[in-house]
Amino acid sequence: MQNADIIRAGIAYIEQNLKTDITPEDLAQMAGYSVCHYQYLFAQVTGVSLAAYINRRRLDRALEEISVKRKAIDAAMEYGFNTYAGFYKAFLRMYGCSPKKYLSIYGTHQSTSEVLSMLTETELRKVLNNWDIPQGLPISDVKIMDGTKTANNVWQVGKDYILKTGDRAALLLNARIAKAMASQGLAAAVPIPTKDGGELTDDKNCFVLIRKSTGEPLSKAERFGAKCGDFGFKYGQSIAKLHNALAKVESDIQPFEQNLFEHVTEWALPLVKKQNIQWNMGISESFFEEYIRDFGALFEKLPKQLIHRDTNPCNILFNNGEVIGFADFELSERSVRLWDPCYCATGILSEQRDTENAYDKFSEILDSILHGYDSVNPLTAEEKQAVYYVICSIQMICVAYFESVNEYKELAKTNREMLLYIIEQKNCINGFF
Repeated sequence: MQNADIIRAGIAYIEQNLKTDITPEDLAQMAGYSVCHYQYLFAQVTGVSLAAYINRRRLDRALEEISVKRKAIDAAMEYGFNTYAGFYKAFLRMYGCSPKKYLSIYGTHQSTSEVLSMLTETELRKVLNNWDIPQGLPISDVKIMDGTKTANNVWQVGKDYILKTGDRAALLLNARIAKAMASQGLAAAVPIPTKDGGELTDDKNCFVLIRKSTGEPLSKAERFGAKCGDFGFKYGQSIAKLHNALAKVESDIQPFEQNLFEHVTEWALPLVKKQNIQWNMGISESFFEEYIRDFGALFEKLPKQLIHRDTNPCNILFNNGEVIGFADFELSERSVRLWDPCYCATGILSEQRDTENAYDKFSEILDSILHGYDSVNPLTAEEKQAVYYVICSIQMICVAYFESVNEYKELAKTNREMLLYIIEQKNCINGFF
C-alpha cells in the first residue's frame, strides 16, 4: 500500500469519528506503524500535523452545524471541545473572528476536506471539466524559481492556467482582492467563469481556475545588476499600489490580525535564542533586550492593514522593465504594512545562497524599495524608525520556522546567516531616512 493510500484510510477513519476520541495510537495501529512514524508520514503526505488536521476538521464541521442554527456550545461539545471557551479560542486562532462574525460575513458554511495534496491526476481532470478549456492539457505542480513546490493546493494546467482549491470563503475573498487589484491597474488572478457562469465549482472541495499572468519575475542578474536600485524603487511602488487595492476591500472581509510583536516575542524569539546557543551564532543578549524594549515601544504606533505577506521577488511580475502585477497569492492577514516592503528586500537577500554579491547590494536594494514605497504611500516617522526591527522580526520568524521543518533545515542556516548580517547593518539601515 502506498503512503498516500495509508493516510487516505486514516483520514476516512478520522472523518467518521470526529465526534469521538481519536488517538494517534489507534491510527498508527491501523496502519501497522509506530506512532512516531505514522505522525511523520501523515505530516509528510498532507502538509499538516495529525493533531492540527483533526482540530481543523472538528472546527470546520462544528461551524457547518452552527451555520444551520445549531447552538454553538452544543456543536463545540459534541466535536470534542471540553469548554466553549476552548472552542472559541481555537476558532479565533483559525478563522480570525468569532463564529457569529464569520457567519455574518459569509452566511452558511459547508465543511470541506483539506487533504488536497493527494488528489490524483484523474480527479483533477474531472474537476477541469467544469471549465470550457482544452482538455488533456498537462498538469504539474507550481514551483518558484528555485524549483521548490509552492503549495499542495495549486497546480499549473498547460502554459496558461492555474487551478486552486481550498476553503470556499477564502477563494471568494481572493477573487474580490483580484478584482480590487485590477481596478488599480495591476494584473490580477481574476477567476475564469465555469460553464455554468460561477466563479467556483460546487464540488465538495471547491476549485477556482485562473489565467496565468503574462509577466515574469525579474531574473537574478537584473535584481543584482547595475540597475538594482531602479528595480528596487519599482518593487516598492508596486507594493504600495497593492496596499491601496487591499485597503479598499479590507473593511468588507474582516481579515485575521497578526500581532507581529507578540508573535515574535512569544514564539520566534525564544526559539532563536535556543538556536543562538545551539549553533554558536554569537548574538548578544542585549540584542534581544533592545528588540523587546524599542520595538515594543514603536509597535502600537505603526500603521496596520491587510497585507500580501509573501512579497518575495518571484511573486512580483515585470513586463518590459515595468511591474505589471503580482502572482496569485493566498489571502493572508492584517499586520504592520511595513512587513511587505521589508519582506521583499529579505527575499532578495535570501538569494545570496547562489548569488555572490547579494549582501553587497542589499543596502542599496532595501533603501530603494523603501523610498519607492514612500513615494506612493508615505511612511510615518515611526515606520522609518521601525524598519530595522521589522526586518529582524521577519528573520527571526524564518529562522524559527525553517529549523522546525526537516526539509527546510538548509534554509534555516541561510536565514541565521542573514539575521547576523542584518544585525551588523543596524546603523546603515537606520540611516536610510
